[in-house]
Amino acid sequence: MIELVKPKVVEEDPTTKDVKDHAESDDENEEDVDVPGADGDAKKKKKKKKSKKKKPVQSDPPRVGLSKLFPNGTYPIGEIQEYKNDNVWRTTSEEKRYEDKVLMEDPETTYNNIRRAAEVHRQVRQYARRHIRPGMTLTEIANDIEDSVRALVEEDGLNSGIGFPTGLNINNCAAHFTPNAGDKTVLQQGDVLKVDIGVQVKGRICDSAFTLNWEPTYDNLLEAVKAATNTGVKEAGIDVRLGELGGYIQETMESYEVEVDGKVLPVKPISNLCGHTIHLYSIHGDKSVPIVRTDDMTKMEEGDYFAVETFGSTGRGHVVPYGECSHYARVKDAPSKPLKYVSAKSILNTINQSFGTLPFCRRYLDRLGESKYLLGLNHLVQQGIVEDYPPLYEARGVMTAQFEHTFLLRPTCKEVDHDRDVGVLAMS
Repeated sequence: MIELVKPKVVEEDPTTKDVKDHAESDDENEEDVDVPGADGDAKKKKKKKKSKKKKPVQSDPPRVGLSKLFPNGTYPIGEIQEYKNDNVWRTTSEEKRYEDKVLMEDPETTYNNIRRAAEVHRQVRQYARRHIRPGMTLTEIANDIEDSVRALVEEDGLNSGIGFPTGLNINNCAAHFTPNAGDKTVLQQGDVLKVDIGVQVKGRICDSAFTLNWEPTYDNLLEAVKAATNTGVKEAGIDVRLGELGGYIQETMESYEVEVDGKVLPVKPISNLCGHTIHLYSIHGDKSVPIVRTDDMTKMEEGDYFAVETFGSTGRGHVVPYGECSHYARVKDAPSKPLKYVSAKSILNTINQSFGTLPFCRRYLDRLGESKYLLGLNHLVQQGIVEDYPPLYEARGVMTAQFEHTFLLRPTCKEVDHDRDVGVLAMS
């Protein structure tokens, strides 16, 4: 889920592997033991060995909870990237290595919770990339992704679950669209689809996104946002200034162009969208990561947890809110105000119990059995208790793409939620 720049508008250690069935012969399962016979002579008797327990593997679609795949409760470390330039000393600093070790040894620490969320995200997005095809409805895609997240993270109220509504943004829609009830939109062969998925474990949110297309016209657009995001992650580090980082991202993205119907179009960063820090149970922290060069002198700091996400456009590089809203979130530390509608009080109680300050969508309220809540929900928005996040659109006919990764600035290195191979066993 992205942060919108205001007021302008104004998506190592090895993971699970495929476990093949190796049928063992009787001889392999048995061993000879001496047994006294009736005549006193020792005779050979076959003693069966205990059969080896099969290691659990992920299903397709993914429905096996992570606790079964990682029973020791320790989750794979993400991709490790060393710091650059003035920060290289951190890699070998005994003081920083000790600090890192202390943090990693606490099973309830940020590291392990982030890694659990990241592993769920990794497996779900790899499945989604294989599974999503033209002809599917957006509702089918959203439900499949969210059912997978709930199963793998072993949903448990606010302890673990979905981090924010699954963004399914087509063509000139860049962000913040997820289907509401009754939406019958069907994915088409020529569409460019942004998929933005969130997973949370004890309030630590993994926020990562990717873009899919099924025709080659916009391949370079997808490459541009992927390269720009990877540049942002690579150049990030402790004491790096956010405005300068935006310049590196912008330079990478603007080195790409797209040819459409014989016309060459430059790829532009969508300047009023940006990445962000992620705080506990809060998808948008206090620092923004621009995707164009700015004068922001704010520094990245040790312990910061960032989502670097980039948006590319074949148009003007600017989005505006438009259309029916689906995304909402309760405002942290919102002022207490009188509510004149009973439905507003009721829906606020549901929001507090089920989502807290995590973003939610109308489908989630439907799933909880809520009905006729729109008047109350809109009243909460008007009172400043809940914030709405309407879809964000470029101009008609423009194509947009998105790519995103989260990473943690550890004392000695960056830990990134990059992909790795995941073993899959098809369900019967």
